[in-house]
Amino acid sequence: MTLELLVSCVRKDPHELADKMNIASDAVIVSQKEDTDSEKEYVKGTDHIRVITRTDKGVGLSRNTCLAASMADVILFSDEDIVYEKEYAYTVMREFDAHPEADILLFNVKVCDERRTYWNEDFHQVKWYNCGRYPAYSIAARGSALKMSGVKFSLLFGGGAKYSNGEDSLFLSDCLKAGLKMYATPVCIGEEIPRPSTWFNGYTDKFFYDRGVLYHFLYGGSAWLWGLRWLLKMRPQYSAHISFKDAKKLLIMGIADGDDKDRDFTPEGRLTGSDRQ
Repeated sequence: MTLELLVSCVRKDPHELADKMNIASDAVIVSQKEDTDSEKEYVKGTDHIRVITRTDKGVGLSRNTCLAASMADVILFSDEDIVYEKEYAYTVMREFDAHPEADILLFNVKVCDERRTYWNEDFHQVKWYNCGRYPAYSIAARGSALKMSGVKFSLLFGGGAKYSNGEDSLFLSDCLKAGLKMYATPVCIGEEIPRPSTWFNGYTDKFFYDRGVLYHFLYGGSAWLWGLRWLLKMRPQYSAHISFKDAKKLLIMGIADGDDKDRDFTPEGRLTGSDRQ
C-alpha cells in the first residue's frame, strides 16, 4: 500500500514544516496564505511532497483540498503541530493490513492533559454516539473507500469558519452515515506540540451557541439531551465564567437556530442566502 499525509496549515514554509513534523512519507500540504494560489512539488529523501497554497480561508476547505489532491491507498489527516514517530507510515499501513474490515482507523496521538478528548485503550468499533471526541489528526482512511463515499469536511465549522470547532466530528458522523466501517486502535503515531488555539477564545456566548448548532447536526432530535450531558460534564471548566443556566440557554438557542438552517444546507456544508460566507 501507499500512504500520504494530508497536512492543513496557515502561512508555513513547507520545507521547515516537513522537517519539524518529521514527515517521512508522501504528503500533501495545503497552506492558507494571503497572497496567491499555487501548486508545487519537491522531493524529501525518497518522498514526494506536494504543496498547495490557497488564499481562501477555513480548515474544512483546506482538508477538502488535501483530500481531492490525494492519490494514495491510505491517507492520514494532520495538523501543523503534530510531530510523528519515525515509523508512523509503516505503523499505519500495518494496522490497515491487520484490519481489512476497517475503512477508517482512529489512532492515538499524545496531547497535554487539558486538551485531551480521547485515548484508545483497546481496539474497538466506533459508532455514532462516540465518534464526536476524535480530532482530525487521529483519522486515517482507505482513500478509495472515502472518496467513493463522497463525504467531505463541513465548510461552516472549525478554524476560519462561521462556527467554532466541530468539522472533524461532523466528518466522522457523515462517514458512519455513508456506511464506512470505523475502528479505534490503541497504536500511537505521534505527539501534539502545544500552541495557541485557532478557534477557542474562552467560554464566550458564541462558544456555547456554536456548540448548540453543532449538536443539532450531530444528534438531530436528541441534541438537547446530548447538550445537557455535555454542559454537566464541562461545568467545572466554565462555571467561573458563565452560569449553567445561561450556558444552557445559549446552547438551546444554537440548537434551535441549527434546526432553522437545516433546510439551507448543501452537501458541502455551505449555507444559502443571507447566511452564506
